[in-house]
Amino acid sequence: MPRELELDITGMTCASCSARIEKKLTRLDGVTAEVNLPLETAHVVIDSELSDDDITAAVEKAGYGATVRSPGTGGDGPQIVDYDPRHLRPRFIGSLILAVPIVAISMVMSWHFTGWQWIVATLALPVVTWGAWPFHSAAFKAARGGSTTMDTLVSVGIIVASLYSYFTLGRAVADGFGWSVPAEYHVWFEAAAAITVFLLIGKLTEDRAKNRATAALKALLDLGAKSATVLRDGGEVQVPTDELVAGDVFLVRPGEKIATDGEVLTGHSAIDEAMLTGESVPVEVAPGDSVTGATINTSGVLEVRATRVGADTTLAAMADLVSRAQNGKPAVQRLADRISAVFVPIVFGIAVVTLLTWAFVTGDWAAGLHAALTVLIIACPCALGLATPTALAVSSGRGSQLGILVSGPEALESTRSIDTVVLDKTGTLTTGVMRLTGTELSPADFDFLARLESRSEHPIARAIVAAAPEINGADSTGAASANQVGTAAGSPVTDFENIAGGGLRATIDGAEVLAGRPDLLRERGITVDFEADSVPRGATIVALAIDGQFRGLSFVSDEAKPTAAAAIAELHSLGLSTVLLTGDNARAAEVVAEALGITEVRADVRPEGKVSVVSELQGQGRAVAMVGDGVNDAAALAGADLGIAMGSGTDAAMAASDVTMVKSDPLQIPQAIRLSRRTLGLIKGNLFWAFAYNTAAIPIAAFGLLDPMIAGAAMAFSSVFVILNSLRLLRFK
Repeated sequence: MPRELELDITGMTCASCSARIEKKLTRLDGVTAEVNLPLETAHVVIDSELSDDDITAAVEKAGYGATVRSPGTGGDGPQIVDYDPRHLRPRFIGSLILAVPIVAISMVMSWHFTGWQWIVATLALPVVTWGAWPFHSAAFKAARGGSTTMDTLVSVGIIVASLYSYFTLGRAVADGFGWSVPAEYHVWFEAAAAITVFLLIGKLTEDRAKNRATAALKALLDLGAKSATVLRDGGEVQVPTDELVAGDVFLVRPGEKIATDGEVLTGHSAIDEAMLTGESVPVEVAPGDSVTGATINTSGVLEVRATRVGADTTLAAMADLVSRAQNGKPAVQRLADRISAVFVPIVFGIAVVTLLTWAFVTGDWAAGLHAALTVLIIACPCALGLATPTALAVSSGRGSQLGILVSGPEALESTRSIDTVVLDKTGTLTTGVMRLTGTELSPADFDFLARLESRSEHPIARAIVAAAPEINGADSTGAASANQVGTAAGSPVTDFENIAGGGLRATIDGAEVLAGRPDLLRERGITVDFEADSVPRGATIVALAIDGQFRGLSFVSDEAKPTAAAAIAELHSLGLSTVLLTGDNARAAEVVAEALGITEVRADVRPEGKVSVVSELQGQGRAVAMVGDGVNDAAALAGADLGIAMGSGTDAAMAASDVTMVKSDPLQIPQAIRLSRRTLGLIKGNLFWAFAYNTAAIPIAAFGLLDPMIAGAAMAFSSVFVILNSLRLLRFK
């Protein structure tokens, strides 16, 4: 029977590292593996007689460290490995400080004082060794695993340029020139230093994007309560939530988070489950009902018995969903790495052939070495290395001006194939705030309703209280708080009762006022008559009775954002199909979908169901973009081919996404897809021209027709071209 294994991996630096480990593991008999680069873990399924040591040995053979993670028996759920990019910052800052004088002295002819080459050589040594060490280390690991990456090309380029330059200075000394080196003894320290600095910038940018999955899990786990009020030995004891055990009984007061999954023993309340379901209306609970950890108790005091703790809770399961969804994404290598995987071996081969051809045809080994080294130098990946980071930098800057934040090349590449956009309802296409959309009550009766609702923190109550000034003819700024409404008539609300099952009761001005669901009033013997056609579709009904007499209905709903319909129309114009996916009820979902022009609706879907829907659509061969704003959307965002989070949403949703809409405007969704596609096209153009430049220049260098100074100028021109091409994104509208 197959068994599962979790590994902690050390030494990974890029997507090609995780792909290499997966390839090494899946070559083993009966083994499948998914490597999570941000979490530095691997999920391995073994259907053979292989031992744990066999698995870790395979990883170590690939050039990385691996330890088997002990099975969890509790705790907070998924373990998080922090990746600290700070070791790159000192390298970048130090290399930049040294590279500025290196490049300035080398490129400005009037600054070529006697012995300037030796000064530049001294300044360049720490840059090409310590500063470029991450590239050298990664290249060595790739070589040990029998492959090449962009790091290989970078490392070889820096090493060759540096060694050739130091060799040139040594030759000048041997020729008797000493401190004063003639101009014909050309050195390339400025190229090696500039490449190091530029690519360290790209590495830092890449590492920031790499940490997004870790941030998603942290944001999810941080939602949980930190402590619980446990009933022990007839008293109340505050304990950390990680010390709770199944069977503990704890109190939850109004406004507090529920410490862990459990069952209500005593009390009635409304639980805000927006983080779980995305639905804006709290759920009424009573003895015998189940409650979920991290949801919020909005009203009464509850006594809850813990049923699941630690890694078994719903919150931990959601975090695990995000982690698994990140694992399940296909490993997408950077476009430059794909090119270099073929390009590097070819360049090395050409250099060797060049050296041998010159040696055996002309007998001039020195000329052959010069030509071979020139091939490697002209192939130095300055432009290739800049192709992606510069386009991303410009795209990020332009995107931030438009309120669109894109995580990196993987997200850009995903937009190319997207054909289906799945959209959450509450907070994404709708405002997420309940509003009064209609009432049958007279201003006097509505005043009674508002004063009653002012004693509740329920979203429906807040919507009614907020509408009271307008209904009563007052200025909307004149009743800013619930307390003001409650005392507006100068009479206090007494005998207030929050009724389990969806209602409120109190005495106001000597009259008994009851409000809530129509069925609640009927249960108390009050006749509630209304035509179903008079109820706005998708609205929540609030019925009012005064002294046992039905007075009328009010309607509250979550309205669509003003730009939502235009956004859906624009998505359709891009050839994309749309799906509404929500935890809300089917009636409310269908109303919103019909108003916005969405034909496919999936309603009453919980978080794990959202992931399943995304997977189902992907199983149909569709490339899916998921748009959401809540914690309940985080796993689906991570599992989709492209995750788009609304900026007004939770940190967990934004961290799990590939693209974030800062302004939370639905119109930004099609804008983001257009910007991403434009950026991807530009990166491809950059890579093509950088590659074409190398392809054209290498034969010239191999025939010995390329002067080193011209080679340096050509490299500089290719880099400038890539940068100028990237700047075209600033004109994106």
